[in-house]
Amino acid sequence: MHFKQTAPVLGSLALASLVAAAPMEKRGSISYGDRTDHIKAYQDSQPAASSGYPAASSSTGSWGYGSSSAASNGYYAPTSTSASWAPSSTSSASWSSGSAGANLGDNPFKFPLANGFPNVQNPSSALTQIEDAAHGTLPNGAPPPSINPDDLLSQRLIAFNELWEVAFFTELLANVTNNVAGYQFQDQNQRQSVITALTAIQAQEELHALNANGVLNHFNAGPIQPCTYVAPVSDFPSAIALAAKFTDVVLGTLGDVIVKLGLNGDAKLARGVVGVVGQEGEQNGYYRELLGEIPSAAPFLTASTREFAFSALNQDFVVAGSCPNINTINLPIFGVLNLETPTVAAQDQQLTFSFDAAGQYSKWTSWQGLNLVYINQQNTPVAIPISGAQVSGSQVTFSANFPFTENLMFGLTIAVVTNGAGPFADVDAVAAATLFGPALIEVQ
Repeated sequence: MHFKQTAPVLGSLALASLVAAAPMEKRGSISYGDRTDHIKAYQDSQPAASSGYPAASSSTGSWGYGSSSAASNGYYAPTSTSASWAPSSTSSASWSSGSAGANLGDNPFKFPLANGFPNVQNPSSALTQIEDAAHGTLPNGAPPPSINPDDLLSQRLIAFNELWEVAFFTELLANVTNNVAGYQFQDQNQRQSVITALTAIQAQEELHALNANGVLNHFNAGPIQPCTYVAPVSDFPSAIALAAKFTDVVLGTLGDVIVKLGLNGDAKLARGVVGVVGQEGEQNGYYRELLGEIPSAAPFLTASTREFAFSALNQDFVVAGSCPNINTINLPIFGVLNLETPTVAAQDQQLTFSFDAAGQYSKWTSWQGLNLVYINQQNTPVAIPISGAQVSGSQVTFSANFPFTENLMFGLTIAVVTNGAGPFADVDAVAAATLFGPALIEVQ
């Protein structure tokens, strides 16, 4: 997996300053771009979810990646030949076509790493190296004697996500270390600081994944095996912006996991998950500062659900047909909701969305009765009836107001299309009625 090498270069730097840490796979850069073929291949390869939810539709994903404008904090000052850090348009990138599971990028990321991850024994010298790099160890307390099957599902999702994060940060660290075009720094000290931070983060994500799979192994329910991965970024700022966005989703989703642990009688497992929530929050504050933003986006971060996280991961990062035991994760994959508006500002505005009402979604070309729902912070979801939609073949495009001023919708907003107007008491009620989504909106 490697990043597109089309972004401006910020000057050449030596490789010698790489921080020695846990062994990592030294690869090229990561290639990310248009998601249409990827999601089409995923749809073609997946049966309808056994939970009764629909599988992903054929359309482009909508994490809304884009370059953050050059920060004023000195992290990445452009050279005289470059006016900005803006990456090339992801819509211009081409993916190889083919059946599900085909190589959909120039070099998609595949495990294992050079240290054997994710197959690392406990204890072992490989684990010790990872722990040294991570500045800490795997939890060594005794696990509870039993666990609710629904909480095993949560652990499977956590492992599934953490494997993706290890892939992402392994590649990002390699790109900065190897001075890949778009990942270079004029300031050697800043570059070294980034390498030091990413080295720890990458190892910490390895421990998160090992811990989740360790729980599954303990209860004879795992492990989740890794997939092959791609992602749509082309330079350091867009990679950090993406990291901040998927970390926001993770933070909201882990809240959902903790609620279920309490409801299911597995509260003793909650403390470890809360430890990960705090750690991921520390990470996100760092990413936001790199992007020139304040460390904390909002007083209460946006709630999410396991369904939204699983859908987003599969719609945007996982190569179709590459996951050996994804069938053990009994969660839905919704249809894709595209955010067509390139920039969302901190103001009231009209946003444009689209979805593909093909196949199992064909009846929704008649879009009457559908609603766009916004989930932001810990507030009651806002439902807006879809009106005036335009239909071209199976593609449905519509606009809706983004009510920023009334609701102070800073940070992450999750947008989905639901069958029914609610009212929705909370994010769980929205997930139960969702057809398309999530589209992820970040407002600073």
